[in-house]
Amino acid sequence: MLVSCQLTTNKLTTKAPKEAYTTTEMEVRNERFLSTVHVPVSIALSDVERQINAQVNGLIYEDNSLEDNNDKREGTPFMAKVWKRGTIIVNAEDSLFHFTVPLKIWAKAGVSVLGFTQYKETEFDIDLQFKTKFDLDHDWSVHTQTQADGYGWVRKPTVSIVGINIPITNIVGRIIDKNLGTITKTLDQQIRRNVNLRTPVLKLWNILREPYLISEKYRTYLQAVPKRVLITPLRFEGRTIRATIGIEGYTLTTTGAKPDIRPAVSLPDLTVVSQVRDDFQIGLLSEASYQEAAKLAAEEFVGKTYRFNNDRYNVTITSMDMFGQNESLIIKAGLKGTINGDIYLRGRPYYDPKEQTISLKDLKYDLDTRNVLQRSASWLLQGTFTKTLEKNLTIPVGSQLVDLQKRLQEQLKNNQVAKGITINGRIDQIQPDQVYLTPTALLAVVNARGRVDVKVEGL
Repeated sequence: MLVSCQLTTNKLTTKAPKEAYTTTEMEVRNERFLSTVHVPVSIALSDVERQINAQVNGLIYEDNSLEDNNDKREGTPFMAKVWKRGTIIVNAEDSLFHFTVPLKIWAKAGVSVLGFTQYKETEFDIDLQFKTKFDLDHDWSVHTQTQADGYGWVRKPTVSIVGINIPITNIVGRIIDKNLGTITKTLDQQIRRNVNLRTPVLKLWNILREPYLISEKYRTYLQAVPKRVLITPLRFEGRTIRATIGIEGYTLTTTGAKPDIRPAVSLPDLTVVSQVRDDFQIGLLSEASYQEAAKLAAEEFVGKTYRFNNDRYNVTITSMDMFGQNESLIIKAGLKGTINGDIYLRGRPYYDPKEQTISLKDLKYDLDTRNVLQRSASWLLQGTFTKTLEKNLTIPVGSQLVDLQKRLQEQLKNNQVAKGITINGRIDQIQPDQVYLTPTALLAVVNARGRVDVKVEGL
């Protein structure tokens, strides 16, 4: 009877922990990694000149009335036409733009001679000078403050009366002086009304938001979710205008079908800052399904026999399964030998950057399993069974992460994403984040940190 009792094996009746998850796979993929894309912008003043001269040509002002309100106030009947005479010159100094505008002017004025008013025509050339402070408002509208900065006569106005050329410089000068304030005010109004930055910036905004394929093998896309735009004040260095734009937002790699992103129809407010950080962070994800993880574990452990207390007891692992309970990975192991049945263990998964694997720490028996073993197989609690499983139960994901890192670095080298827009960057550091347990898989996340610059060519 004693021998019979020793040959009788114990049947375990353990209770399975309840499967539970605090996050979904989609929520992990939308995990936010705030970073800044650094966009140094340089604009040559020659480019500014070219754009302005392309816009301003030919006849630019016309007054066909000799008796308008300004003429009555001056007491001098006057009409004029104004043409651009040559190239508008742009310089910059002390945060101001300086414009020299060469003009050709035809004028018809009433000249009083011996009590009689005679109407005479004249042509003259003049260089008007303006200085303008340029700002961008929070709503992306252009705001300028223009002041007259004098003018110079190139060819003075005269009229011929009875064969004698009579200078009318003072008359014309007074009229110009009186109208300079109106001219500068009109310039500012026209710039605010006609200079549109929203359209090209919104186009760039949507280019940045478009998911970008970085790995066909893993069907992995780099996705940016921009949230805020920063800009430093304009700096003038010689014949170059410089500023730095920072696009602050979240970046992440996603695996599977290309994310469906709807084009944005509006821009966030523009924020002026003294400095824009040039670091960035991208979340790289590697996925291992519970079925795949259990298969790898089974290849390592199923069929192995473990002995305890000088070979008095033994168990052989017959099956392995896995699922999640909040932050713990639950391992279900089937046993046969001195005891038969299923046991449940729980541990916290983490990414081991040295081994490039998902590993476990603090692996221990689930509470119900522990209580059952204390009554029927306390020798299993006193052995090194859990330590052995913890040490050897690993899920390799490094090859996928290394490949993603390599492909991401390739995409950051002189990559022209659109005409005139080139991305350059580097990855300086790979830092583990954590392993997330979702209803379908374990997701290992590491943060790629580095620097990204976007070069914008042209105005």
